[in-house]
Amino acid sequence: MSMLRPALAAALLLAGASLPATAQTLRIAFKASMDGTDPHQTFTPNRNAQLHVWETLLTQDATLRPQPLLATSWRAIDPLTWEFMLRRDAVFHDGTPFTSADAAFSILRARAATGPRTYAAAVRNVAGVETPDAYTLIVRTSVPTPLQPDFLVAIAMVSARAAEGAVDADFNGGRAAIGTGPYRWGRWTPSQDVTFERSPNWRGAPEPWARVQIRFVPNDSARVAALLAGDVDVIDTVPTGLHQRIRENANTQLVNGNSVFTYYFYLDAMSAQAPNITGADGQPLPNNPLLDVRVRRAISHAINREALAGRVMEGGATATGQIAPPGLIGHVPNLPVPAYDPPRARALLAEAGYPQGFTMTIHCTQDRFAGDARSCQAIGQMLTAVGIRTNVEALPMPIYLRRSATLTAGGAPELSAHLAMFGSSSGIASEALTALLRTPNAGRAHGGWNRTRFSNAEFDAMLDRVDSEFDPATREALTQEAIRWVADTVPMAPIFHIGASWGMKRGLAMTPRADQYTMATEVRPAP
Repeated sequence: MSMLRPALAAALLLAGASLPATAQTLRIAFKASMDGTDPHQTFTPNRNAQLHVWETLLTQDATLRPQPLLATSWRAIDPLTWEFMLRRDAVFHDGTPFTSADAAFSILRARAATGPRTYAAAVRNVAGVETPDAYTLIVRTSVPTPLQPDFLVAIAMVSARAAEGAVDADFNGGRAAIGTGPYRWGRWTPSQDVTFERSPNWRGAPEPWARVQIRFVPNDSARVAALLAGDVDVIDTVPTGLHQRIRENANTQLVNGNSVFTYYFYLDAMSAQAPNITGADGQPLPNNPLLDVRVRRAISHAINREALAGRVMEGGATATGQIAPPGLIGHVPNLPVPAYDPPRARALLAEAGYPQGFTMTIHCTQDRFAGDARSCQAIGQMLTAVGIRTNVEALPMPIYLRRSATLTAGGAPELSAHLAMFGSSSGIASEALTALLRTPNAGRAHGGWNRTRFSNAEFDAMLDRVDSEFDPATREALTQEAIRWVADTVPMAPIFHIGASWGMKRGLAMTPRADQYTMATEVRPAP
């Protein structure tokens, strides 16, 4: 009990600043905090919150398959042209109608977005948009883009009038903070909370919650304690070690599901020298060991993925060696998990010219999901056991995001080897590959999350073929070819797929989503 006292104290402190709990107020606690409000800048906690306010042309069901939303139908007129028919009853929160002009503006604004994390990849092939009438949108692409409708699930529809020239502050309660969704934007207080109010002109049935408050509570025990105390109604990212506390409480329940997120080990396989790798004497090595595929394979074989998923993550993850979890587009059913084989890892290191190993610092997140810092420490121990003496630096998510995107004066990534989770918002494996490993190209919106600056012409050509293929079966086969190439070449090492768990008070019901979003629109009083 003594170990939980700080968490209980934090929960009580949290409750003191909370809204009174009523049937009209839904209180949700997120582990991860938002870091911005512009809906065309990507970060999972941001998007989770923003989707209450800003809708998209297509939405996704719980398994991330596209469904109609602001677009009622779509068709390919020719290989370079898509037609979308828009619903006629959608209005913005200020009462103005949503039209094709707003859709066109939103797509072009997203395409022009700048910064390290944007949705530009989703509209990278859009050459132009046309609005023949208020409820017809024509999207023309520069190359055949069979998945263009699927990609548009990422693009929030904003008001052309209100969002013209808008910056982040304008979306945080300012002039641009209007959407077509069931909730109006309230206010985001960084590191604390964000609130929404039910929209009176929502086209559908009124939401059961007049107000939604999402609080940011990174401490797992504090989040669970707040739920058990009745200070919040729903919490996300429940670590498996705390599942039983929720199950045992008469007033709470646990909800489990699969997740699109995968934990990756990113390896700088491009830089001539790596700033975080030294020899046994502590001096910089003349060459970056990660350039050698044998070293990268040795690292993969040194990692006991099954132990990480089963013991370190306490059953809250599934060991993997590929991008997409089972059931999602691009999963390769017969691709084995890389073998945990320390002798093989040592042999590969010796073969590559490092019989004594080397010293490496690895970086990771410490507050992105339950178990990230523990997993990182365990991987460090596994690498040390085969001769790669490893130092671990676990970073808060905002610092990790900044440092993982930073290059040294010589052009190498500041972080040579680092671990973090990633999930493509489309749920499509080829899009994860495009974001993580395609040669960075701002003009084509490739490599938006390619923190290691990996570049390989053969691999890029594989994804070019995927992107241009309209036949789903052929496209799936091409995607699997690219996934097998990554598994063999190891420019990064998938470690495990992350499961999803929520805690919720009894009397409520929700459907778990593969994107791990916690949507007030999907939380309902239990029948």
